[in-house]
Order: sequence, then C-alpha cells, then structure tokens
Amino acid sequence: MLQRKINLFTLIAVITMTIVSCQITGKQELTDGYPVYHGDDLGVYYSPEKTTFRVWAPSAEAITVKIYDQGHEGNVLETLQMEKDVNGTWLLELEGDWKDKYYTYQAQIDGELKLEVPDPYARAVGVNGNRGMIVDLASTNPEGWEIDDRPELSSFADMVIWEIHMRDFSIHPSSGIKNRGKYLAFTETGTSSPEGHKTGIDHLVELGISHVHLLPVYDFYTIDETRLDEPQFNWGYDPKNYNVPQGSYSTDPFDGNVRIREFKKMVQSLHNHGIRVIMDVVYNHMYNAQTSAFENLVPGYYFRMNPDGTFSDGASCGNETASEKAMMRKFMVESVKYWAQEYRIDGFRFDLMGLHDIETMNLIRKELHDIDPTIFLYGEGWTAGDTPLPEHNRAIKVHAESLNGVAVFSDDIRDAIRGPWWDNDAPGFMAGQSGLEESIKFGVVASTRHPQINYSAVNYSDAPYAANPLQTITYVTCHDNPCLWDKVEYTCIDCTKEEMLDMQKFANAIVLTSQGVPLLHAGEEIVRTKFGEHNSYNLPDSINQLVWHNKHTYRDVFDFYKDMISLRLNHPAFRMPTAEMVQKHLRFFDIHQPLLVGFHIGDHANGDKWKDILVFYNANAHDVEVDLPEGDWVIIATKYSIEETGSTVDGYNQVQNVKTTIPDRSIMILVDKASV
Repeated sequence: MLQRKINLFTLIAVITMTIVSCQITGKQELTDGYPVYHGDDLGVYYSPEKTTFRVWAPSAEAITVKIYDQGHEGNVLETLQMEKDVNGTWLLELEGDWKDKYYTYQAQIDGELKLEVPDPYARAVGVNGNRGMIVDLASTNPEGWEIDDRPELSSFADMVIWEIHMRDFSIHPSSGIKNRGKYLAFTETGTSSPEGHKTGIDHLVELGISHVHLLPVYDFYTIDETRLDEPQFNWGYDPKNYNVPQGSYSTDPFDGNVRIREFKKMVQSLHNHGIRVIMDVVYNHMYNAQTSAFENLVPGYYFRMNPDGTFSDGASCGNETASEKAMMRKFMVESVKYWAQEYRIDGFRFDLMGLHDIETMNLIRKELHDIDPTIFLYGEGWTAGDTPLPEHNRAIKVHAESLNGVAVFSDDIRDAIRGPWWDNDAPGFMAGQSGLEESIKFGVVASTRHPQINYSAVNYSDAPYAANPLQTITYVTCHDNPCLWDKVEYTCIDCTKEEMLDMQKFANAIVLTSQGVPLLHAGEEIVRTKFGEHNSYNLPDSINQLVWHNKHTYRDVFDFYKDMISLRLNHPAFRMPTAEMVQKHLRFFDIHQPLLVGFHIGDHANGDKWKDILVFYNANAHDVEVDLPEGDWVIIATKYSIEETGSTVDGYNQVQNVKTTIPDRSIMILVDKASV
C-alpha cells in the first residue's frame, strides 16, 4: 500500500513537472517524432543592436551560421555556432548592427555536413537566392506606404480577375513602358501604344477589372539573375525562397532591398488605381527537394515520401510537400500571413491545391480572414498525379463545401465552352459542339445545386460541389493550355476571321454573364496568341508577350470586353452571392434546339434595378429564332453592341413581344422595357 502511494505521488510530481515544462517551453507536441515549435519568431530578425536567428532543425547535431559581405561570391565575415534551444529550434543572437549582410545555415546531421542554405523563412536574399540577407524591412517601404489601403471590396461577387505573367505585361516595345518586364512597369502611368491606345496600368483601369492575378513572383530557381542581359523566361512554378520577391523582376537583383522596395511600389500603385493584387503561390512542391532549405535542415520531413524512401510526386515535378505535417502547415500559414501583412497582398491562388489537406487550407483561410476578411483564396481543385495524401483529406473541387470560403476553378465550364484541355482540335460549345448544354448551365449557376440541371449530362461532375457561387472560379482560359484565340483557330478551321472574332467575344461573354467569380486570361481582350503553344512556361517573349499593337487592330473586341465587364459590375443579378438566391431567381428555358441555352433572371435579383433579364447563348453557325416570355423586351447586348439603355443595338428592333432572333455565335441579353 505504501509503495502504491509513493508511486502515485511520483506520478503527480512528474505530471506537475511536465505542466511547468510546458508553461516554460511551450506546448509539447510531436510531429513524426520531432517536437513542434509554436513560436512566431522563426527566421532572422534585425535590429541595430542585434540580429536574432532561429531555425527549426530537430535532427541536427550542430548548425553553423556564416555571415558574408555579399550575396554572391565575396568573403566570409564570421562563422558562428548556433545553440540548441526549445522544441527542436536552434538560436543565435549576433550583437551589433549587421544590416544588409548575407548569411547561410549549414547543418550537421548524422555526421554529415549538409548544403549551405538560407532558412525557409528567409525574407530577403542575394542574387539567385543562395544566401539570405539581414534586412531592415521598414527601410524598404516606399514613400506613403504607411497609408496604403486595400481598394474597397464589398463582396467577392464584385471581383473580375485578370491573370498575367510579370514579364508578359510590359516586355513588348509597343507597351510604351520604360521598366519593361519589371515590377516598376505597374507604376508607370500615361503609357500608350504607338497607335495611341492606353497600355499598362491605364489599360487595366480602362478595362475595368478589380484584381490582377500575378503568376509566381516569389523567388524561383530557373532564371539566372546574374545573366539578365541574356534571354530567359519561366512562369516561375519552381519555388526556391517562398517569402522573397523574385529578383529578375527588379532593377537590381544583387541588392536584396531593391526587389522588396520595388515589389511594394507595384502593389502601392495598383492599390492607388483601385486594383487589388493576387499572388500565385506554389507550396505544393519545390523545384529541387534535395537542394532545398527544407531538406537540408530537416531531411525527410517537409516532403511526402514513398515507402522505399523516394519522394512522392503528386505534383509531377519530382516531389510534393506534406501540408498535413505540423511544421509544414505552420510554414504555409505564416508565409501567406507574411505576404498579406508585409506586402498588403489581397488574395492567393494555390497551385495544385488538391495536394494540400483540407484542414490546412481552412486554417489558412481563417488566419487570413482574421487579418482582413476581404482577402480572397482560390486554387486548382485537383492534383497532377497520385499522392499518399488520402483522397478524403485532399482540397479538391468535390470537397469545396468543406473548404470554408476557399474557391476552386471550374474545369467544367472551361472545357464546356472551349473543348477538352488535352485535345487542341476537339471543339467546345463555342465552336458548335452539341451535347454540352447541361455543362454550360452547370457553369451558369457556378457549380451550385439547381433543380433544372441534369447532372448526369455534365461533362466532369455528376453533382454540384460549390456551397455558394463565390466558391467557383468561372473561366475559359488561363496561362495553361492554348490561349483563347489559338483554341478558336484549332476548332474553327473553316471559319472566317470575322467568325473567329465573334467566338473571341462569345466565350467570355458566357463567363461574364455566369454566376461565380470570373477570371480572364490577360490579353484575351486584345486577341492574344501564343502561336499554338499551350505549355509556354519556358518559351521566349516572342511567344508569351502581350503585343499592344493588337489593341488598335482589335479595338472592337477590347470595347466589347470592357462593356461586358461594366454591365456585369453594374448589375448584381449576374453576381448573386448565395445558392439559394440563384435557385430563387434564375430559371432556364426549356429549349429543344441544339447549341442554344437561355435563362431568365427575375424579381430584381440581388437588388438589381432590372426586374427581368433574359440571356441567350447561341453557339450555332446561323441565327436562331426563339420564343420570348410574354412582355415587352429591350435588347441590351449582342455581339454587335452592348448598350445598357438598349438604344443603339445595330440591326435589331428594340422592343420585342413574342419572338426574337439570336445572331450566330453570340450572346443576347434582353431586359423588360419598364426597367430600362
């Protein structure tokens, strides 16, 4: 009995000591056998008095920090040993002012010296990102940065996204931009093409979009920043340093401050023009796992591994990260929060989001919305290959209802409009392929439940997956696969140039009159071509660039896009925020003609001043006559013109009673006469 009491007292003492230990060192938790660090001070933090280094490397036996005078080549100023600290972290406090000096970590693990790397949390780097930089972030703020505000956004329903690669935006001489291919291109106003049409940021304001989606602008591998006088191109889906802007888009990649300051100037300029900024982020894989900071500090932890010890490859890029592990999840959350707070980024697009687990994505959404609930998140709701992550945990589109406030791309509406992504020559609805009408309707209601849709006839989905329309990105093309004009040329080989231009308008007219959040591929409004290339990630400027001369050649197409965007933003019936509202106000017509979809939006939907709206999509190569509901109707839009007053639609009577004729390859919008 006495022995049992002693054992009980011993157990109580152990528990008490454990509680005290938790209070001192933080919550004790293991991840793959390693302690989890919950502090918010990982990385390098500068002050004039000292610089603090903290890195998580629980399996290391020793870690050396080397201080360099330059970010490339140069001399070692100091070689210092870190001290092991709490919960798998190592700590170094370096007295004195070390601003703008560069550093690397080198871990010893199982007796082996690993590569010199910046830490995963590096916030500034030297040229090519091989060394971290000790940075005074406050000194990188441009004038007026302290009063920079995100442009007003009442609802995600009010968004129109324009997706662009940094270099494509301004690199062609016809842009009239001085800082071609650079962050600063977005700060130049008053630029124009040789024909006198607005280019650059003035073009974006004229077009009327709300958000610019930038293809990767973090530090990536495949551009050698020491040789920028030589032709180089890459989309940037090859991450190296997640928390640092890419140096090749700055005017001086050798000075780690410059890229930070110029990136902030870009964001500031876009904000000042009423445009929000979305970053394309690629946390699902690294360009080279073996040389990454992740793998050289904690081997085998940050990446999913196969049973034989090789890297799993759900990204089809050689490896995939493990978002479900506590410290990778922590890294992702803190990384996006850093971009949102330090750079005022307004949204994030997650590449291959299906490789991330649902819990991580929901945590990211919560943490970002605690900062600002108008920060928008969306991603590719699929993987590139198989992954060890169980399917029920994957952030894929069929799990959209479990992704609280995170949107997914609709490949259903995309391929219904243009044709399947894997076959250049296979036509979609826009080019006269019948049998896709239900898929178009599924896109119109933004992947939500609607009683009039036959889900068995939808191309990729046999059930709705979005909890509300704002969880669906409605689009027809993006940087992947053929751009719109090239797909038109592939699938309409017997068409005239005029007929192909009709389709260039028609495809995105469907997008801009559908529910959901619309995304436009940059340059579709000026008939961009990539000359048939559909995977141009490393192809030269001659393939990828926006040619601003086109704005003069295809001014009517630009004006059509501009007017369609304006119509959408002026009329909330086209951007309802809930599935219940769509079900209540939107009714499809029972049409028995192929290649024709029509619907009615009624009862001042979403507070629209128009009481009743009729929308028709005619994908036939000929005009089609349709019956109209009883009433007097005014034509607002066709491929020929968009007039919200219904006053000058060429060639068509303004007031219709029983029937009307929908032009070939065209949208038609009609409104009850009393509302106009």
